[in-house]
Amino acid sequence: MADAKVIPFDDDRSRARRRPTRADGEEAAVRALPAPASSPSEPPGAEGTAAGWERRLAGGLAFLRRRITGEYEVDEFGYDEELTDQVLMTLLRPLYEKYFRVEVKGIENIPDKGGALIVANHSGTLPLDGLMLQAAVHDKHPEGRHLRLLAADLVFVLPVVNELARKAGHTLACAEDAERLLRAGELVGVMPEGFKGIGKPFSERYKLQRFGRGGFVSTALRAGVPIVPCSIVGAEEIYPMIGNAKTLARVLGLPYVPITPTFPWLGPLGALPLPTKWTIQFGEPIPTDGYAPEAAEDPMLMFNLTDQVRERIQHTLYKLLVQRRSVFF
Repeated sequence: MADAKVIPFDDDRSRARRRPTRADGEEAAVRALPAPASSPSEPPGAEGTAAGWERRLAGGLAFLRRRITGEYEVDEFGYDEELTDQVLMTLLRPLYEKYFRVEVKGIENIPDKGGALIVANHSGTLPLDGLMLQAAVHDKHPEGRHLRLLAADLVFVLPVVNELARKAGHTLACAEDAERLLRAGELVGVMPEGFKGIGKPFSERYKLQRFGRGGFVSTALRAGVPIVPCSIVGAEEIYPMIGNAKTLARVLGLPYVPITPTFPWLGPLGALPLPTKWTIQFGEPIPTDGYAPEAAEDPMLMFNLTDQVRERIQHTLYKLLVQRRSVFF
């Protein structure tokens, strides 16, 4: 199998050509292997006709040919935009739309172009919230922007998961990679709570853990990009963590091994997440371009901005919880 062409990350021409917009959304959908859409000239429902199925088959065969011959592009981080758009997002979409029924608010707070750092709470025992956040930005933003998530080391040592994470645009949570992505005009997502947030017990749901020492704020300041607070409600209840098998976790080298009302008691069936109703809200951006370059080294400023972001997310979480009628509806 031929190797994919590696595109330099800062190649503006390839990024501009590859970035999807609303204008080319229908064309991208037509090329999609699982569910391409009909062209603008076709009447509604034409995708179910013989011509529609021929178009779908041709698009699928063309996609497979490009994968086999290596005629597709990846950036220096391993991000495969075509595979993400046409396969990975297609696989995530039923979970996003039908299972968790994600409602998105404040998408207009994400800039149409240029870099921005999206900072969100983290929860749910398994990091499904990151994937749903990525799908929300991809599907709901008018410019069809892509979110590049910063992930923990553990993600990149797991077989299969490592490769899929790279293909989907995720990269190691380090300041150097994050700053490079932001300076290149990308949207970067970070969940500063890390394992403290995702692995916290159910009794502490929707109570934000520490945000570290403000490394994400320093990165945003150096890149001169806005920080967009993001609050996610619904993920806390998908795997209610009532216990932690700490001894087994140490043996396996994992941060925790969750015990929930269904796992491990129901075996593999217990790994099925509960179908909670999700809301993802993006808050107003916090600008950073007004600070001097040396501001990134000011520990007091780091503390104040970190606390400001954390308080905004926490306040919005409480507001969304008050508005929520039910965990499942």
